[in-house]
This record gives sequence, C-alpha cells and structure tokens, in this order.
Amino acid sequence: MFSPVLRAIRASFRKSHAPVAFAALLCLSTAPVLTHAAPTAAKTEAAPAPEGAKNAPPTFQGAAALLPDDAVTHHTDTFAGRKISYTARAGTLVLRDDTGKPTARMFYVAYTQDGADPAHRPVSFFFNGGPGAGTAYLHLGAAGPTMLSFPSGNPTDGANAKLALNPDSWLPQTDMVFLDAPGTGWSLPTDPKTADKTFYGVKQDARAFAKTIQLWASTNKRLASPRYLVGESYGGIRSIEVAEALAQQQNLLVNGIVMISPALDMTLLDTAANPLASALVLPSYEASRLALQHKLSPESAAHQLDEAYHYALGAYLSTLINTPPTGDAARDFYEDVATHTGLPQDVIAKERGAPDPGAHDVRSREGRLYSLYDGTLSIADPFPEGVSNSDSPDPVLAGFGRAYGSAFEQYAATALNFHTDLSYNLLSMKVNGAWDFRGDGEPIARQIPVLRRLLALNPTLRIFIANGYYDLACPFASSRWVAEHIPVGRNRIGLHLYPGGHMLYTRPETRAALAQDVKAFLSP
Repeated sequence: MFSPVLRAIRASFRKSHAPVAFAALLCLSTAPVLTHAAPTAAKTEAAPAPEGAKNAPPTFQGAAALLPDDAVTHHTDTFAGRKISYTARAGTLVLRDDTGKPTARMFYVAYTQDGADPAHRPVSFFFNGGPGAGTAYLHLGAAGPTMLSFPSGNPTDGANAKLALNPDSWLPQTDMVFLDAPGTGWSLPTDPKTADKTFYGVKQDARAFAKTIQLWASTNKRLASPRYLVGESYGGIRSIEVAEALAQQQNLLVNGIVMISPALDMTLLDTAANPLASALVLPSYEASRLALQHKLSPESAAHQLDEAYHYALGAYLSTLINTPPTGDAARDFYEDVATHTGLPQDVIAKERGAPDPGAHDVRSREGRLYSLYDGTLSIADPFPEGVSNSDSPDPVLAGFGRAYGSAFEQYAATALNFHTDLSYNLLSMKVNGAWDFRGDGEPIARQIPVLRRLLALNPTLRIFIANGYYDLACPFASSRWVAEHIPVGRNRIGLHLYPGGHMLYTRPETRAALAQDVKAFLSP
C-alpha cells in the first residue's frame, strides 16, 4: 500500500538534504544481527525454538514487552480443489545492533506446506509499502490462506467485511512469509527515540529486511529453496533494495520479484515537479473514464490502453514540456485533455493541463469524491463545495481499507493463536513522515539503476509487475515506461494489467486472475 497521503511523500522526498557520508548511513556499522525470540507453548502446540537460535532470550521494556511468544498452529484447507495441510507460525524476530543490543522485534507470519521438499518448494517473502504500511493488505487481500471479503456490490463497505477462506491463495504454489516493517503492524523498535535513524530510511530498511530474510531461511533450513520477494506500492522500491541487500550483504540471490502496483522511482510519481510523471498518470485517467462510460471491455482494453499510452507520451507530453500554449491553442489543448481524462475542462485549465490526481477539485465531480487509488471508485463527497486537499478523505485508505487492521487482529487471535493487547498499526504516519529517501551518498536513492544491475548480475532473475488500470497513485504507464528503458533483461520483465485500482486484488475476478498469473510465474 502506498502512502496514506501521497502529497506528504512527494513533499518529503523533495526536501533539501545535505549529502550524507556512506559511513553515517551505516548506523548499525554492519548488517544487524538477529536472533529468534524464544517461543513458548501456544494453545495448539508448544512452539519449539528453531534450529540455530542459540542466544538467550532478551528482556524487553515498554511496548515491545507486550508482544507474546511465537504461536504455532496446523491447518488443512482446500484451494482450487486441492487439499493442503500446512503449518502457520506467528511470532517475532529480534533485531540486534553490532553490540548485541536488541533494536526491534519484527513480526512475521510464515505458512509452510507440510511434507514438501524444501529444496524445490519456493518460499516468498511479502511486505507492503507506504512507507509505513503493515502487510495485512497483501496478507488478507491477495495471497494468504484467509482473505477479507467485502459485500458484493458494495466494495466500500468495510464495516460489513468478513473473513473467509481465500480460494485464490498462493499457498498451492509457494510457502509464504509475511513481514511487517519496523514501526508498522506489530513490528516494534525497542527504542522509539532512535528508530528514525535506525530503520526509517531506504537503505536502513533494506538492510533490516535482508537480514531478517536470511535468518528465517537459515533457521528453517530454507537456504536452498527458490526465493521470491513480493512487494506492494512502495514495496516495489523496497523489493529492489532488499534484493540488492540480500545479494551484497547476505550472499543470497533471489529467483524472482513480484511487484504489485509498484512505485519504482519516486520522481516518476511527482506530477507537481516532473512533466513525465503527469504524462504517465494520464492513461490511468483515460482508463477510468472509459470504464465509467462502460467503454472498456476485455476485448478492447489492450488496444485502448496502448493508444492512451502513446497519446500521453506523444502529443500530450510534447505540449506540456514546450512553451505553454495560449489563446485558442490553450483552449484546444485543455479540451483535448478533458476529452481523454473525463475531467471538467475548467479544472484542466486551472491545473494548466497537468491535473494533480490528489487534488480535491480533480477528484470531486457531481457530488461524488473519487479515489486516488481507484479512479472508478467513489463515495458521496462530504465537502462538495470544495475544501483543502488535507480535508478530502480518500475512500480507500481513509475508508474501507481500514478494515484490514481490525480484521487482522481478529484473524491472528482466532486462527493463529497470537494474542496481544497492542493494536495492529496498519498505517503509520509517524514512519511515513520520518522516512529518509536518501541513498548512500545520494540526495535521493534511485532504484532503477539498482534494478538494472540486479538483472545484469543475475541472468536468471525474473520480474513480475502487476498494475491496475485505474490506479492514479502508482499508474501502470510508469511501470511500462521503466520496463521499456531497461537495456539488459527486458525479456525477463513481465507486465500484467488488470481491471482494478491500487489494491487490484479487492476485485474477486482480478484477484483470481492475478493468482493464476503468479502461479505460472512461480512454475516456469
């Protein structure tokens, strides 16, 4: 999931930062050392300590002390006609600095198929984005054995969403480990005062995830298993950085990366400063318009979206980056943009041809307020007279999406036997606001060069990118543009487009299609 307030991210990464020396960013000196939290008996089974966890359990203070020990449960469910017995383990991993002092407890849930050959059974590591989003979205939305189901015909009704067996779970194809980033979900830094410096940044975050993955694989004897990373939204950037950190710091190469609605480069999302970003979001406006007008069919979608892409990068972008038109030329341009986007021409004119997808006057039309995360989804506009953008709620993140937090608490307690008084931190604006987008010696970390290196250094690495037609936060055209400009390994990047928004998996048909495509990707 992307930032609860996209504009806040844009502002934060545009801030002026003094260059930081490489050594200063290595706040842990070396990659953090992790040990597994000592487990105790769950109601269903005593949780044995995983092999390799030899250190004495640490004593925690504050909120970190409220997290329970690991819980192990056993399940048998049927997915797509196939009965699978599997073990679920919910617990925490302890991150330590180079002095051995605990710095965080990382919450995870692992699902492993019983009796499978670990040398051939893939294992996929999941994380969401934000920065600041917990992994409950992917867990209960896309891939886990249990999903959060919304009422048929009313996708914005989070109050009546129910937990149910996920018929499209990825479990038949892969073991799964869902990881919450420090400061999100139930992953807690032990010292909140130093968490910003230790965890809330592009490179620090990647180092912590890489070591967590290495430890889980090592203690569970899964170092020989095929390894995949799965990230949503900012999780696209995170997956690139984690793959790099795994290779360079943990000597682990990944077999593939699955990116769902990914952010791949922050500058490509900054419509306020980058005309290319404005061009790349335009096809998502057009797809949303076509869908709302019932003019986007499965048979015609590919051709229509291709035409929208070429218009956006052709006539539209060339006008946008040239001398601004005036008089009749300006009116013709604004009329053309209004026709493609379905937005009112006066709004297009006020935005000078480059509408901000998060602005209230762009999202509010005829008494309805449309979502940044799905241009076809709307609610009754609580402020149809117009308000500042900060007071304009998004139907997804401020509305039905919030149901994933309480639903995950219920699921963890009832199905996983993991009990805690702590609320699940689904979206942390504290983490989001503190995030450091700088790289090692760079004003802003750039992931596309890292992706190019990964594809060149690992000749079998494959990338799966899934985008929704109607996503205005991380538009599908940005993924296409990045993929088209990769010089090595372009044939190993698969682009998959689906009817849906940022959380494309909330639509049952799209969730099923995504699962089928991922199945093929994991079984080359």
